[in-house]
Amino acid sequence: MQNPPDYRHDTVLPLPMEVTADAWAVDAGCSGNPGPMEYQGIDLATGARLFHFGPMRGTNNIGEFLAIVHALALCRQHGLHNKTIYSDSYNAILWVKNRKCKTKLERTPETARLYDIILRAEKWLATNEFHNPIVKWDTAKWGEIPADFGRK
Repeated sequence: MQNPPDYRHDTVLPLPMEVTADAWAVDAGCSGNPGPMEYQGIDLATGARLFHFGPMRGTNNIGEFLAIVHALALCRQHGLHNKTIYSDSYNAILWVKNRKCKTKLERTPETARLYDIILRAEKWLATNEFHNPIVKWDTAKWGEIPADFGRK
């Protein structure tokens, strides 16, 4: 099978036709929960890694939330106000829509730096308008999101 399929000319990745290639995909990976957490963003048209953060002690949901906010901030910085952002985390999408990270992770000296980053992300969400579509990646239908860390 050709990768991408010969009928798909807008991406180097094997994307389903219903997935917009002019978009970014974000994902987090965490070894244990909590544990070493990292996140990244991938350009679906080129397959290029746009950003990466971590690892740092946290949870998968926090990483997913921060990845979406990171993508939104980059989009705003580059004037990409209509760029679609895909995430496979329903919780993170909801947290971003509500502009609040609803984690239950205990605040300790070990998680203090992460809490500072969460606060910064929440402040960004509270003080910036964004119109980028944030779309739930349908893993059951489309397979793993291209930003996946491949640890399952």
